[in-house]
Amino acid sequence: MSEAPATNANLPEFSVSELSAALKRTVEDSFPFVRVRGEISGLKFATSGHIYFDLKDDKAVLNAIIWKQTSRAIKLRPEAGLEVVCTGRVTTYPGSSRYQLIVEQLELAGLGALMAMLEERKKKLAAEGLFAADRKRPLPYLPDVIGVITSPTGAVIRDIMHRLNERFPRRVLLWPVAVQGERAAGEVAGAIRGFNALSASGRIPRPDVLIVARGGGSIEDLMAFNEEVVVRAAAESRIPLISAVGHETDTTLIDFASDRRAPTPTAAAEMAVPVRAELLQQSLDFQRRLLNCFTRGMTQRRTQLQGLLRALPRAEQLFAQPRQRFDTASERLGHALRRNLQEHRRAFAEASAALRPRAMKNRIASDRETAKALAARLARAHRANLAASRKHIDSLARVLDSVSYRSVLERGFVLVRGEDGKIRRRAAAVKAGESLALAFADGTAKATAEGSAEKTPPLPRKPSTGGKSGGQGKLF
Repeated sequence: MSEAPATNANLPEFSVSELSAALKRTVEDSFPFVRVRGEISGLKFATSGHIYFDLKDDKAVLNAIIWKQTSRAIKLRPEAGLEVVCTGRVTTYPGSSRYQLIVEQLELAGLGALMAMLEERKKKLAAEGLFAADRKRPLPYLPDVIGVITSPTGAVIRDIMHRLNERFPRRVLLWPVAVQGERAAGEVAGAIRGFNALSASGRIPRPDVLIVARGGGSIEDLMAFNEEVVVRAAAESRIPLISAVGHETDTTLIDFASDRRAPTPTAAAEMAVPVRAELLQQSLDFQRRLLNCFTRGMTQRRTQLQGLLRALPRAEQLFAQPRQRFDTASERLGHALRRNLQEHRRAFAEASAALRPRAMKNRIASDRETAKALAARLARAHRANLAASRKHIDSLARVLDSVSYRSVLERGFVLVRGEDGKIRRRAAAVKAGESLALAFADGTAKATAEGSAEKTPPLPRKPSTGGKSGGQGKLF
């Protein structure tokens, strides 16, 4: 029988948890603070607020975590494909036997990577049409209210106010924001949207133009003005917007979305308002030119009028015939008025003579006799008309009586009606046992039909007289 292999009694024995804890201490003691460069991949934002991603290069992959508290202080927002340098500590995760990097600081891996990220973001926003030229609005020539979005403690606001007071003093509304740091992008975007949300008739007037300004700095200091939230707010602004971020050589993405880009904050103030002295000088120049043009035009028209006057005939010649016609018409009018007055006087005299008492009494007596004669004629005509109408009515009544069925009933005939009220003209239409109403000349009687209908022999024809009138024959 073979013996069991001997065990190495000097080799210590660990549990899984003990070995994992020992490895964790070893790794954390060996790498308490490291800087690792790599490309972000597998980026995931957990609902808890933690950020999970992998750092990779061409040969290896390292898990990385940014805890929720740390992510709030990190200026750079992680993006997939971005090459970064992570600063933190290495630890292990015993639950899945892996090591990972707890990131405490995150920065881009050099200026080239930052510029590549900005270029990619610029292409993305340009593809959405946020930088299109047809979206840009013209600046008002002389705004009443200017809204400035910048830091209230920097030299930028003082430079803008100084330049505005020199050129053309206007009312300025300052919306204080942070222009650098993690809060800057959100505050600048909120200020742009806040100015646009003001009512034109509210207590705080709505600006006619906006200036987003910041002094110079490194590209990292100006990163807030490259954020998408700021660019989209500038593109959505309904108020014309001037971007004045950094110095003349600095370019940020808000410059492409704004309506005008100023190389410096002072230049933005110059774009916003004209020079008051120059405007007054221009107005005076326009006034002088207008007066000269008016004077020159009046002189030319006076010269033309004088030339026309020389071509026209004199007033005495021009109005000689009309004056003669007027004199003739005035003489004829005087004669016509006198003749008309005489005619009216004669008519008035005739009318007054007819209205004298004796003439009026004779006229009334004559008219009274005429009225009596007409009344007598009217009475005779009325009586004759009534007599003729009565005679005509009597004639129509006799004709009506001759064709009425009542005269037939007077001769002994009877009108038979059935139960339905209809006239029975044939014996075949009467049913046995049917109740009948017999209408006589003096009233109506009820009867009941018995038996069936019998045919009545035809009446004998009247004998022919051969065309000779031999007297009237018998009816039956």
